[in-house]
Formats: sequence, structure tokens, C-alpha cells
Amino acid sequence: MSIWHAWQRDFLLGVVRLVAGAYPVWHQAAPNATQKIYFSNHTSHVDTLAILAALPGELRSLVRPVAARDYWQRGKAKVHIAGNLLNVVLIDRKHEGEGDPLDPVREALRLGHSIIIFPEGTRSAEALPQPFKSGLFRLASEFPELELCPVYLENLQRIMPKGAIWPVPLICKVHFGSALKLAADETKAAFLERARNAIVELSPARHAV
Repeated sequence: MSIWHAWQRDFLLGVVRLVAGAYPVWHQAAPNATQKIYFSNHTSHVDTLAILAALPGELRSLVRPVAARDYWQRGKAKVHIAGNLLNVVLIDRKHEGEGDPLDPVREALRLGHSIIIFPEGTRSAEALPQPFKSGLFRLASEFPELELCPVYLENLQRIMPKGAIWPVPLICKVHFGSALKLAADETKAAFLERARNAIVELSPARHAV
């Protein structure tokens, strides 16, 4: 990444911090450069930026968000942000091309990048995540050595809800949980439920009930 593009990225993330806060909360584990799959609830278009803004600067350049090609390839601004500033791994969620949509993600992991994914597959209006699709399980099976780090985005569904154009000035916290891995002989259904629960457990609302 060029110095100019790095400056633009940091300016963009600075705006996110100014508007939403994106304060990091590390539960039981301090940030480190070990290759990871960060998986998070998904409630707004700002989610990826909030996670990147919350990560320490020395880790940010190691992390690539995974996002839908059909969204990030619409308009010059989005193409520039995805390709030049965020180094997004673009996937074809509509299965319009040949091959497995996860192939670009596998390639990024083989090259040593950490990634950010949203296992629900789409944004939700709910604070807690919906049931996960199978992609996280497939990646955990194929890359068993990688740590899977749950992330809970607190308040972003209120700051920038689905369909909103302008953000509401509230404080967002980005909760990072303890890493997990796929257990031996763990079924897809059991693993996806355990991974989802790892995010739910990070929610302050969950513990207030």
C-alpha cells in the first residue's frame, strides 16, 4: 500500500472513530499478530471499518476484510476504498462466476493474511447474530491451525442501521473474545452454534438479561 493510500485509509478510520467511537474491548486475550479469522455479527455497512479502526495499527495491515463483490464494485468510490484502502477480499455471493466463492478467501489465508468475515452472510437489524451459514465451518476445517476470534459490535445496529444514510451519534464498542478452534469430530451444526454463542457471550445486553 502506498503512503498516500495508507493516509487515506487512516483518515477514513479516523472519521469512523470520531462518529462511532469504535472503542476496542479485549476479553481475556491481548491483541497479537497471530494469523486469525475474525468473525463478527453484521448490522451495518460500517461494521468492517469499525473492526479495522479498533485494531492496533501494527495489526491492521495484516488483516483483509471479506466482502461482497456486487456491493463493493458499484461506483468509483467503493472500488477505490475496497481495492486501494482496505485490500478487501471480494467474493461472489450470488454464485454468478465459476468456482467456489470462498476460493479468494482461501488464497488470502494461504498468503498469511488474517481476514474479517460475517458468517450470517448478510446484514441484520437485530443486535445478536442470526444463524451462521456454512462458510466459517468450511474455513475452520480447511485451516485447522488458525485461531478463530469472535467479535461483537455493540451499538452499530443503532448508529448505522440497515437502510440508513446518515449515522446516529452513539458510541460503538468492538468486543474481541478468546480465540477458538474447530474441535475434533465436531459437527457443522455444533460448531456453528458454538461460534455464534461465542459472539453472543460478548454482548453486554446478553449479560444484563
